[in-house]
Amino acid sequence: MNISHKLRSLLQNTESICVLTGAGISAESGVETFRGSNGLWSKLKPEELANFDAFMRNPELVWEWYNYRKEIIHHVKPNPAHFALARLQEMVKDFTLVTQNVDNLHRRAGSTNVLELHGNIERSYCIGCGKFVANVEVSLENKVPHCQSCNGIIRPDIVWFGEMLPEGVFEAATEAADRCELFLTIGTSAVVYPAANLPITARKHGAYVVEINLERTEISHTVHETLLGKAGEILPQLLKIKEE
Repeated sequence: MNISHKLRSLLQNTESICVLTGAGISAESGVETFRGSNGLWSKLKPEELANFDAFMRNPELVWEWYNYRKEIIHHVKPNPAHFALARLQEMVKDFTLVTQNVDNLHRRAGSTNVLELHGNIERSYCIGCGKFVANVEVSLENKVPHCQSCNGIIRPDIVWFGEMLPEGVFEAATEAADRCELFLTIGTSAVVYPAANLPITARKHGAYVVEINLERTEISHTVHETLLGKAGEILPQLLKIKEE
């Protein structure tokens, strides 16, 4: 793999890195992506499941779907890319990890202070009082969980179509992109906004932007460097350079 002298130098010397991850990094752990010929959205229409109106019309169906997804994620494990990022965080003074993924694999790999743009499938909250709930159990007898405090319906803590991102999260991500010296965009199609703006923002403010992906994307022509291949193979190599 050809890694530029500029990237090597930044990895060894910078104390400010921002990382954006997308579905591609989790796909290497066995989590299906939502786009592409084999993506989950090819089997189910997102508008039938991932919006608030759909949830209120048929909360049983939506919870059945998310319970199925949670089962899949429960049985997959973080891969070398997740672990490399967790280790990199320990070595860099100003390190920000922004993810579009909801699978919690970054935290399970040891990353902390993760900015989750689209929520976390392992969290839920009551639509009545807003109380967060952990370890929601959905079963044949309890198809739609209700809040113990106010009896409101509990929903997955996922950002659905048409909803705003969690308050303050994207702002914090933008601030990290503004100030970083090195920006890594990993396993993302670069078509989902506003997340796709982050590498562009980073470049505008002087950061060196590197894309890591299996194939070129919408922003490949705007980044400084593209490394094609699996994140689980490339990131451990970048980590070794940092450790030199």
